[in-house]
Amino acid sequence: MSQRKLQQHSDANYIKFLRGRPMKKHVRKKIAGTMLLMLCIAAAHAAQPLTSLRRSEQEVVVKSTAPGMNGGNARLYVREVSAVKPREVFPVLFVHGAGTPAEVAFDVPMAGYSWMEYLAERGFTTYATDMTGYGRSTRPQFMRDRCNLSEEQQKQEFPDVCEASSSSALTTMASDWNDIDAVVDFLRKKHKVSKVNLVGWSQGGPRTAGYAAMHPDKISAVVILAPAYSRTAPATEAEAAIAGVAITKQSQQDFLKQWDGQSGCVNQYDPAVAITVWKEMLDSDPVGAKWGAGVRRAPRVPTFGWTPKEVAATHTPIMMVTGLTDSQVNPDRVREMYADLGARKKVLIELACSSHNAMWEHGNERLFEASFQWLDATRYQGKTTGIFMLESDRVRK
Repeated sequence: MSQRKLQQHSDANYIKFLRGRPMKKHVRKKIAGTMLLMLCIAAAHAAQPLTSLRRSEQEVVVKSTAPGMNGGNARLYVREVSAVKPREVFPVLFVHGAGTPAEVAFDVPMAGYSWMEYLAERGFTTYATDMTGYGRSTRPQFMRDRCNLSEEQQKQEFPDVCEASSSSALTTMASDWNDIDAVVDFLRKKHKVSKVNLVGWSQGGPRTAGYAAMHPDKISAVVILAPAYSRTAPATEAEAAIAGVAITKQSQQDFLKQWDGQSGCVNQYDPAVAITVWKEMLDSDPVGAKWGAGVRRAPRVPTFGWTPKEVAATHTPIMMVTGLTDSQVNPDRVREMYADLGARKKVLIELACSSHNAMWEHGNERLFEASFQWLDATRYQGKTTGIFMLESDRVRK
């Protein structure tokens, strides 16, 4: 039972006890008023940042179903950020998108920019995991061969072009779900709980929501920033290995160009944050750091038909968030996913002056606070459904 529910249970029993006692009316009112004040103080305390945090690293071994692993085991990197004395709530697992590893995306080592830290300060035990082929997790051997980049991307980093040693994607949506399932079960066992919360970003949308649709008994609630979705996407098998380029890369030039192209407001992000994120990106990929001027490698994300049929069949409580200057996942597509989602509890948050990288930008506390409210009580501003537009103090260009 969560801390909040335990408190509510105890208070309810005590109030019943008071009602059965023979006491004067003014005394009963005084005690009730004191109880109400105590409840308000306890609720406020639960939402306040805690001071002592701890970080740890561990790994989960899974028999990989990724085509590039040929049936071998993968070691999945897992980072924990938690309070020394966390609250009794379901743990939170962060799942990354198509390129940036989870610990880089969600635990930026700058004050005010770690999403994991924000939730951990408020009592959640948070975890981030890298899928097979990403960050500090096991990578298929084909990823060591720079020839498996597209010809165009090879030309951007190298003086020559070589022939690929792989002719298909190294992972699938199904292999991603297999990885998530291994980590979810690890956390359920570790914390002795039935369910886990999920937070995803971009391609982490179909990864987390798709997993929740298949395993509603294991997931309490989901928060997704910029969930990848298209109503017109062709329906394909989640297990299918897609022919074509095996891996992709991102250089610092690619990274900044993409970010600057969707910064529609003045001073939307701090350049120092971009420098820190990029350093963390290269630290997570020592092989890619030696390619050209230094790149971040990732498996090419296979196409999967995350169609209205699958979305309509998803009933886990979900909060979706979109940055209104996002040019990678158009806000209209997020609105369509909200409309198509079958969940009874669903909320859409629209962030003014925020891009695809909203968690790294000024105003990110709007995102962090919204996610806290949803994971804490599956409500935002007291509502279990609705669309909310959050303004910014930034000025549009």
